[in-house]
Amino acid sequence: MYIVMIASECAPVAKVGGLADVVYGLTRELEVRGNDVEIILPKYNCMRYDHIYGLEQVYDDLWVPYYNRKVHCSVYFGFVHGRKCFFIDPHFEKNFFNRGIFYGSDDDPERFAFFCRAAMEYMFQSGKNPDIIHCHDWQTGLVPVLLYEIYQQQGMTHPRVCYTLHNMKHQGTAGEYVLRETGLNRAEYFYHPDRMLDTFNPFAVNLMKAGIVYSNFVTTVSPRYSEEIKYSAQGNGLGHTLYVHGDKIGGVLNGVDYEVWNPETDIHIPYNYGAKDLDVKYGNKEVLRHRLLLRQDYKPIIAYIGRLDSQKGVDLIRHAIFYALEHNCQFVLLGSSPDHDINYHFWHLKHHLNDHPDCHLEIGFSEELAHLIYAGADMIVVPSLFEPCGLTQLIAMKYGTVPIVRETGGLADTVFDADYSDKPYDERNGYVFNDYSREGLESAMHRAIELWYAHPDYFRGLIVNGMNCDYSWNHPGGHYRNIYEHILDR
Repeated sequence: MYIVMIASECAPVAKVGGLADVVYGLTRELEVRGNDVEIILPKYNCMRYDHIYGLEQVYDDLWVPYYNRKVHCSVYFGFVHGRKCFFIDPHFEKNFFNRGIFYGSDDDPERFAFFCRAAMEYMFQSGKNPDIIHCHDWQTGLVPVLLYEIYQQQGMTHPRVCYTLHNMKHQGTAGEYVLRETGLNRAEYFYHPDRMLDTFNPFAVNLMKAGIVYSNFVTTVSPRYSEEIKYSAQGNGLGHTLYVHGDKIGGVLNGVDYEVWNPETDIHIPYNYGAKDLDVKYGNKEVLRHRLLLRQDYKPIIAYIGRLDSQKGVDLIRHAIFYALEHNCQFVLLGSSPDHDINYHFWHLKHHLNDHPDCHLEIGFSEELAHLIYAGADMIVVPSLFEPCGLTQLIAMKYGTVPIVRETGGLADTVFDADYSDKPYDERNGYVFNDYSREGLESAMHRAIELWYAHPDYFRGLIVNGMNCDYSWNHPGGHYRNIYEHILDR
């Protein structure tokens, strides 16, 4: 099967969040299964070019419609750790992708609408006719619209579109200019509640909604999230659209790249280990303490790794720090926030706790340190307000670090409570709380800490259960292959 991924991110060259990991990991799994997969990305000037092998210009005569003119673009090709990637580079006074950032510009809808048209124009002009076009999030929501409203009439009738929703909080809304920019025009046609009209703004089109309406199948990044967005406020205004198109929506849990996240082979940690030699893990705990100037003591280390924003539950993360310190634990945090006020708050907290021998807050992000924290911590908190999938808890389990999570989205699909789950005991792998509240978080943390101190053998059993879970891309790869075959047969 010939598959083209169109996305705004791909790890490790253009990574902001989990989307990048999904594009890379799923592509590799599909290739292992014998499919021919290519990825089309913008050519950002802030990419990690050191991770691209053999980058060369392969197409220099791409003219992309833009309002009443055409913009000259070049296309580059290179291998990203073996993945075949094409990068679109517009020669354009607006410098859409030469700004030193991936997202965050006021004209992001215009930038990525142009990218959608450029990706489709490149496939059309170069004669690419894939079986499946797989698009991701609002940045590529216009791709199926362009395919079925423009390019199908020009002979591109074979491809079917799979569209993945990674986070419905960000939907991409824009004015009529996006229709004129991409040549779709016909505002009266697209400004319709059954097509692209935004739920909250009668003068805006919604790019994520466009992807849902026009694609052949829609996936979310966990089964639980696919239900939550249909029947709760997590649909962020698109609940009716999701209901109408419910027969083509399904959840596929993300996988973890075990070539990158594997304590047995991880080059970023000093002591490699697995479930059968678990005691070796605690050498990493000593190294982590030494590096972060924590005292060596008989205490569990509780960690948080990730973004600091409202979705991730910043108020509960802060509460977890003090609860851990008050209950004879150490706490390590690695993260930062795109929100200036949240970042300032945690910097202030860092200075307040700077001399505490049992706490270290690292405001920023370091891939190397993240690996060491996963390997050295005993538990990790993920108290998300909502979580489409979540990779933190999956990685933590692989490293023998017991997750403490809120029951939402992918967290509920992957972490099964040590005391209250209906799963068999050998499948229970963490602690879960339901209500988004301090009391809920404390109840789970209390049970986890108590087990660590009072029943270390049982705690070790939880660790091993988590390490034995298979959250690789093997199962999701099979599910996506079935989805592709399903929509090709329709």
